[in-house]
Amino acid sequence: MIGLIENNGSAPVAGYLMPLVEGIFKEGGHLQTVLQLDHRPQQCAMALAVADSIESGNPLLFEAGTGVGKSLAYLIPGLIHAISTERPCVISSHTISLQEQIRSKDLKICRDLFKAVPELKPYASFKTALMVGRGNYCCTTRLNNALKDAQNGQADLFPNDEKNDLIRLAKWSAESGNGVVQELSPPPLPNVWDAVNADSSTCSRKNCDPAACFYQRARQQVQQANCVIVNHSLLFALINAGMPPGGEQPGILLPDDFVILDEAHRIPAIATDHFGIHLSNYAVDRALKRLYNPRNKRGALKKEGDHYDFAAIEEALAANHEFFSYLHDTFLTKDSIRRIHEPEFCENILSGPLKAVTERLAARIQKTDDERQQDELRDHRKRLLGYCDAVSGFIALAEEGHVHWLERGGKKGQIVSLRSAPLHVAPTLRETLFSRHTAAVLTSATLSDGQKLDRFQSKVGAEAAEAQMESSPFDYPNHTRLFIAKDAPLPQPGAGRLDLDYLANMIAWCSRRVAGGTLVLFTSHLDLRKVRERNADFFKKINRPLFAQGLDHGRSELTRRFAEAGNGVLFGTDSFWTGVDVPGPALSQVIITRLPFEHPGHPVSEARSEDCRMQGGNPFADIAIPDAVVRFRQGVGRLIRRESDRGNIVVLDSRILTKPYGRHFLDALPMRNYERFSLQNREAVFNESAFV
Repeated sequence: MIGLIENNGSAPVAGYLMPLVEGIFKEGGHLQTVLQLDHRPQQCAMALAVADSIESGNPLLFEAGTGVGKSLAYLIPGLIHAISTERPCVISSHTISLQEQIRSKDLKICRDLFKAVPELKPYASFKTALMVGRGNYCCTTRLNNALKDAQNGQADLFPNDEKNDLIRLAKWSAESGNGVVQELSPPPLPNVWDAVNADSSTCSRKNCDPAACFYQRARQQVQQANCVIVNHSLLFALINAGMPPGGEQPGILLPDDFVILDEAHRIPAIATDHFGIHLSNYAVDRALKRLYNPRNKRGALKKEGDHYDFAAIEEALAANHEFFSYLHDTFLTKDSIRRIHEPEFCENILSGPLKAVTERLAARIQKTDDERQQDELRDHRKRLLGYCDAVSGFIALAEEGHVHWLERGGKKGQIVSLRSAPLHVAPTLRETLFSRHTAAVLTSATLSDGQKLDRFQSKVGAEAAEAQMESSPFDYPNHTRLFIAKDAPLPQPGAGRLDLDYLANMIAWCSRRVAGGTLVLFTSHLDLRKVRERNADFFKKINRPLFAQGLDHGRSELTRRFAEAGNGVLFGTDSFWTGVDVPGPALSQVIITRLPFEHPGHPVSEARSEDCRMQGGNPFADIAIPDAVVRFRQGVGRLIRRESDRGNIVVLDSRILTKPYGRHFLDALPMRNYERFSLQNREAVFNESAFV
């Protein structure tokens, strides 16, 4: 992971920032007069709020509706303050698309503005850097060492397919701008990337030249940058790994920094994932076989290890298989997820053999004079010690306030994982984000239920933060038509399925009616697959490209192809409810198949419901409905992305009309009028008012 900046910073000049920001964003300000950008009162209000937050060091939550222009509203004051005070500004987002927008578009606008306005020219020289996990970088030192091993006849280390992949990787690295693995297509073989990535002690300032090593160069750029761009996953991975500045030193990730988190609605889920345990039989098996694989006699210890080393690894491999097989056969034959309530629910037969391997590695490190080998073995040892602690801690249910469960996954259901997550992330986020004597700005288009932010505040531990909301400037009443199916079959108790024939019929009919593209949002992967099976031939017949999550390409590629198609139909669930940004006719309609309630049976949801009851609350009213409303708003928000966009929202869940809680969903929408329709009258209803 990227190292920290050694920067003492300097004291900000009190009161300087607000006048500058106001002069940029006000009506008749520099954005409008110099760059001919539209004046947006909402954007001006947000920019001033951000300026006040980062200058005062007080945290801020800001819900900025679609079209407010929030990126410029936080980038401009953030860059000015970063340069003026010599403090790094950290920008964190969730999606790659937003990161690319910030890098290729928004930062360019900032620089153009600063260059064009005399009083802002000192800020035009800002430096930026992209920060990703070090395991994503190619280390040229490790790459050269691997190539030497392969060329020196070490066929046991690199067989022909891996040797060829090494050569391909070497050619790519010679041409690559930043050496990040996501640029390489197809991706490298796992064993090859393990041997050359920067996630190793071998990749260090001692061993690597920043002029040649991608990671060391990136690290150097981060140290010199005024603005550092990260993603939420890396941010919380670093925080979880103990990377924030210690003691009373200001800063959240870097010394004396201030942090702006866009797409902040994802923060609770990402933090929950990163502040827990996730260890699988696959991870342990792979880590051990990277040291020595008994089947092909290959691995890092092949040259240096002895019989006793290999025997210890083989014993650990056997223990790993036995331990996770027991968990699978005892707890996961019927269910893919099983919550664990009692400590010491099974015998810990794995930590001992893993610990024995780490002791062999410690001895081996002492015996070898090869510094490269020492560094590699230290990395392996550290990883295995972490696995020992994870297994012991999980069996003991050692983490207070955490939910523990077993999970079966993988294509064949053979990957068994130990999982834990904090019941609530608010205490951790309160400490790591909002009590660090520096600004933390959280923003998104959907932080609230459409009315107020207090629930999100308590969810992330930001009760003391300033909270503001600015609605979208878009004309939703005139640019959006809302249709609700009054005859949609209700989910059956115990089944949890909508009538799939009805669903397939409605999706096909509605999609055909619009000239542009349709995004169909599901709450169930099974429903998505079943409807796709029913509709695939129909869409092929009418020459509509059909894209489906989990069945075709990755999320970014699916979205790109859908946008390029112009009249495609995209089936998505999970992450497709947020972050899809397809302006224009290519997305002319959003179909919501079902109100997006979370599955109540997941261990974390179940535990939070239990906690809610213990506190005297109602889990459905206090948790399920508000969470579903926010997600519903996010799904609806996929439709209108630009001022000129227009289209239809179709809801195929009659509960929004028949259940008392349906009103919460309707009240959260930016439009108030809607049309009811059914199979019998849909033609007449849509002909009268739908956009086509």
